[in-house]
Formats: sequence, structure tokens, C-alpha cells
Amino acid sequence: MTTLVKNEQRLFRAELRQGRLRAGRYSLRFDPRTVLVCLALIVVTACLVVLSVGTGTYELSPTEVLRTFAGNGPPGAEFIVLDLRLPRALVAVLVGFGTGMAGAVFQSITRNPLGSPDIIGFGNGASAGALVAIIFLNAGAPQTALGALLGGFATAAAVYLLAWRRGVHGYRLVLVGIGVSAVLGSATSFLYIRADIGKAAQAASWMIGSLNDRGWSEVRMAGLGLIVCVPVILVYGRRLTMLEMGDDTAGALGVPPERSRLILLCAGTGLTAMAVAAAGPIPFLAMASPQLARRVTRAAGPNVLPAGWMGALLVTAADLVTQRVTGSALMPVGVVTGVGGGLFLAWLLLRERKAQHV
Repeated sequence: MTTLVKNEQRLFRAELRQGRLRAGRYSLRFDPRTVLVCLALIVVTACLVVLSVGTGTYELSPTEVLRTFAGNGPPGAEFIVLDLRLPRALVAVLVGFGTGMAGAVFQSITRNPLGSPDIIGFGNGASAGALVAIIFLNAGAPQTALGALLGGFATAAAVYLLAWRRGVHGYRLVLVGIGVSAVLGSATSFLYIRADIGKAAQAASWMIGSLNDRGWSEVRMAGLGLIVCVPVILVYGRRLTMLEMGDDTAGALGVPPERSRLILLCAGTGLTAMAVAAAGPIPFLAMASPQLARRVTRAAGPNVLPAGWMGALLVTAADLVTQRVTGSALMPVGVVTGVGGGLFLAWLLLRERKAQHV
């Protein structure tokens, strides 16, 4: 009996190292390095949240922030931390996670690193819908979220139908999406011209991607998007891997390509729309997060969870930079991600050029 137990223990440790777990009839496969990367990203993001919450005119040390979370912080810190700063930090985490995961879904479906929602028009569609609500309807947070959701899904439907030709292929989806994105950019400019100067200034600040004045309503908005869409993406994550192999291979393995692609497009569009409604369109985030996550995990496949946590880390870090550099929280976080994303894209193109010459 002792020998049998030892053999079972050795087998369990071997399977754990290989990324397999069994429980009765059920089994779970995972990549140990990917799990460790996700845990590291969560820890670093949590540390940045604590630093961000402690940053401001009323400076707090990380220890004081943690004590405030526990309910025994310095006098007056509870209102500043829990009511003013924590919602902003949570919006950064939720928006970053949703945008990073949506970017991984779209890049996997299109099999193209440029197939992120902000480049192929889905983000612009959500932005246009939200701008209509802000400028013409004087909408609050719930109406803005609804406008972003309707705009995002209308754009997704238009791109999907225009790209359809006996199925939707990745390169055609990207090309049609870029064209639709250009049209939506012109429509957004027209909305600015028609708006009065106060609404135009408010919309311009929001369009860059900003976390200023974000409260618990935006936290609930972004959280609702994650609660609804993330389980769908996780359930269909294996199908994403099959779709990357091509429609014929996916069909041969029992995965219906078009139905799976449509469901994943809807879930990714929902994440994008709710993120845009909560913080505005944050440039390059959806494109950079999956690429960085894949390079860190060194794992094949969509890497949806690592991409989500990488997005949360990037937005939280960018928000901390805006506060540290300017001494306030007035600079939109999209400025930092835009500069960093532009440099990352240049590095990516340079690396690709060098690889072609090898």
C-alpha cells in the first residue's frame, strides 16, 4: 500500500510539472509557465494599484494604503482612498484586462497582430456611439455605456457582413475593418464640428482615453462587461486555438468555424464597448497586450488570460506614470499608452525586418 501511494504521488508531481491535473473523470491541461506569468502579473498589478492609490496631493505610503484598506488608516485617508482614488485604480485594472483579452481574441481570429479592435474599427464604432450619447443626448454613464455598446455591435455587424464571402477570413476582416475605421474617424470629426465647445472639449478629453473623475459607476460598468463576456471567451478559448489553424482544420476537429467566430466576435466586441464606455478608447493597448503576453509566456495559442492581465498591468502602470510625471491626474492615460504603443510598434516592425534579412 505504501509503495502504491508513493507511486501515485510521483505520478501526480510529474503530471503537475507537465501541466496536467486529474479529478475523477475530468482532467485539466495547463502550461505551468503561463500560470506563473499570470500570478506574477497579478502581483505586480496589485503593487502598482497600491502605489497609484497612495499617489497625489495627499501622499500615502503603501503601508498606510494597506492599513486604510483594513479599516485602520490615518485620519481622513478612508474618504480619499476608498471614495476618490480606489475607483480610478479599479477602472484601470478592469478596462486594461478587458481590452487586453479582447485584443487577444481579435488577433487570434484574424491571425494577424494588427487585427486588434482599435485598428479594425470595433473600438472606433464604440467611441462613435458613446460620442453621440455624450454630445447630442447629454448622457450620463449608463446612457454612454449603452451608446458605446450599440455603436460597437453595429460596427461589428457591418464589418462582418462586408467581409463575408462564403465565410469570413482574417485578412479580409482586417482590410474591411481598417476601411470602416477610417469612415468612423471622419464621422467622429463631424460630431466634434457639430458640438458646442464645452461638449467638444469634454469629448476630446474622453476620446484620448482618460481615467480622470472615474467613480464606482464606471467600475460597475466595466465589471459588468467582464462578468458577461469573459466566461464566454474562456469557454471558447480552445476553439480559438483551433481557428488559428484554419477553418478546414477546425471543422475537421469538430469545431464549427463560423458559429464559433461569430460568438467570439460578439464577446470581444462587448468587452471593447464596455471598456470604451468606462474610460474611452486607450490607444495601442489591445494590440500590444497580446503580443507582450505571448513573448513572456512563450506559449502558442491565443493566451487570453495572460493578455488580459498584461493589459491590466499596462493601464495601471500608465496611470501611475501620468500622476508621477505631471504631479496630478489630469493628463489622460491614453497619452502614455499612445507614446509607448508607438515605440512598441516601431520595435515590432524593426524586429520583423531583421528577421526577414536573416
